[in-house]
Amino acid sequence: MPRSTSLASILLVISCARVLAAADDDGKRSYLALGDSITFGYIAQAGWEYRNPANFVGFTDYVGAALRLRVVNAACPGETTGSFLSSTAPDNGCRSNFHMGRPLQPPLPLHVSYSSTQLDFAISYLRSHPGIRLVTIQLGADDVFLLQATCQNDPGCIASGLPSVVANASSNLHEIIRELRATDFRGIIVVVNYYSLNYADPIATAQALALNEAITTAAAERRTVVADVFTGFRIATNGGSPCFAGLLNASPQFEFNCDVHPSQSGHALIARTVEQAFETAVGEGAHQ
Repeated sequence: MPRSTSLASILLVISCARVLAAADDDGKRSYLALGDSITFGYIAQAGWEYRNPANFVGFTDYVGAALRLRVVNAACPGETTGSFLSSTAPDNGCRSNFHMGRPLQPPLPLHVSYSSTQLDFAISYLRSHPGIRLVTIQLGADDVFLLQATCQNDPGCIASGLPSVVANASSNLHEIIRELRATDFRGIIVVVNYYSLNYADPIATAQALALNEAITTAAAERRTVVADVFTGFRIATNGGSPCFAGLLNASPQFEFNCDVHPSQSGHALIARTVEQAFETAVGEGAHQ
């Protein structure tokens, strides 16, 4: 099947799933997605596409289509674990016109509108939709990106600061999950971990592993499951570069350079990993 036809088919399935799920809008067939730019479906170096968030299709749309759930995507590009909890905490562009150090022109609207923190929106949504089936959380990468920016990418500085950053991220994630559960949400929470930007690079991979260990620690304490995207990407790349494997968005200027965000193939792989984690949790009764 030609690539254009394949993508059109995928988008048609997603569109149909949104329509079908919207018919049952009481939350019983809903899926709340929380997180950063990956969850949002962000594409670097887009143009006027930024005016309409529907242009950004990500793994949440694939998951919603596969599980026949209405997607409520509250993700904010640049969100850190701290800024998720507090509007005064540092972020990487969620509340500004910059993401990953790049200006967004025009400003980027979110998939859902809220003026509070992402946590406040999530709590309000969960309390008003008690039958919601699934919540996914993907946070922590922007905590590390802020450290890299502060250190001006100096390896020694990053190595020195990383343990504190990931420990703080783990603590924040623990608090986030506790707050979500305090709404009496009894569905399944899937925490999505991160891929390495290059599995052949020991430094990049060690940073991803450190962050993912913190994520797993937080998830293990609160009746949640982890979608192991790190392993999925490692297998798909044969331990090499997700960029060269077509799993990351290539630069319009030079196809052998990629930004940190997934391509549609990457999002589809993340979605399959989330779906497997969800189905495993349902089978094991993890939501009880």
